[in-house]
Amino acid sequence: MLRWVVMILGALPLLACGPAPAPQAAPEAAPPPAPIQVRVASYNASLYDNDAGGLIARLERDDEAARNIAAVIQHQRPDVLLLNEFDHDPDLRAAELFQRRYLEIPQAGQVPIRYDYRFSAPVNTGEPSGMDLDGDGRSDGPNDAFGYGTHPGQYGMLVLSRYPIDTAAVRSFQHLLWKDLPDARRPMNPDGTPYYSDAIWERLRLSSKSHWDVPIRTALGTLHLLASHPTPPVFDGPEDRNGARNADEIALWTHYLDSPDAAWLCDDAGRCGGLPAAAHFVLAGDLNADPDDGDAAEGAIAALLTHPRVAADFVPRSQGAVETAKRHGIERHGDVASHTGDFGPRTGTMRLDYVLPSRSLTVRDGGVFWPQQGERGADWCAASDHRMVWLDLGL
Repeated sequence: MLRWVVMILGALPLLACGPAPAPQAAPEAAPPPAPIQVRVASYNASLYDNDAGGLIARLERDDEAARNIAAVIQHQRPDVLLLNEFDHDPDLRAAELFQRRYLEIPQAGQVPIRYDYRFSAPVNTGEPSGMDLDGDGRSDGPNDAFGYGTHPGQYGMLVLSRYPIDTAAVRSFQHLLWKDLPDARRPMNPDGTPYYSDAIWERLRLSSKSHWDVPIRTALGTLHLLASHPTPPVFDGPEDRNGARNADEIALWTHYLDSPDAAWLCDDAGRCGGLPAAAHFVLAGDLNADPDDGDAAEGAIAALLTHPRVAADFVPRSQGAVETAKRHGIERHGDVASHTGDFGPRTGTMRLDYVLPSRSLTVRDGGVFWPQQGERGADWCAASDHRMVWLDLGL
């Protein structure tokens, strides 16, 4: 009897314990935070008019081209966007209309987008010089302006941003004289005489529109948007005045990156020197220079693409450019997938628009918005002869 009691008592701890608990799975690790990135884009929107106030009048109506440009922007959704060829007016009325009546309204089924910050300023296009710059005996034509244009502000520039713009620190080089650029390419006639007289050369401005350094307080820190739109290197004569100016407008940026202490490099507010060596930047715009084809001066854009502070290894591309170039059938020496402009069957496609970050930034993705025929958005592109170029940037 005692034996049975001992056995039962000995088993009680086992009975009390019950079945062994199932092993617990280790808690799942929290997913890593998404990398911080900023999308920066450049887009020649062709939103200009030959009459002063003409763009405002168009935007007050239901302008089809503006709707298509807005559809591209809504589709690509850049955080920071430079628009070339957007007419400037002193009250920024056109910019406000474009934001309120186009970007904030769904276009072609896209989601509206709002930019709380914008920047624009006067440009040299259409700004009277009071000089006969084209030698036709008059001083009041569009070729006689400091930059070709039929009215002040034509072909202007507009910066749109989701991040705050440090407007007090913006630098503009609208009034910088061409002659003050080191090794300036003064246009010369075939007989070796200067195309511009000494009196004119002393007063000519370098920028056909302007050169801006726009500091933006982004999630990556302060990002300097270096914006410009050099003149096309065509529409001139044997003196190649536009080719020389295009090359020197591009060269200004190499000096700006090379020479933080340059005493000659003074902005319109009198502040001198280039960009500090540690600054993050993105150089953007329609630079009107293809590295392999077209009429740009040899080496003009290459000096920028190979600059030690510029990260140009990632080249934005599209299949739409390849398709269009094949259709035109014009021989090209460069990578047609990188092309950003379509100028029809006589001129063809070229790479003219750039988004070039500093080497302090990391390129995560990028491209050219150029859908192939039949793809969504292909019809929007007809609003401009240029395509949007974009990069996603991180640290």
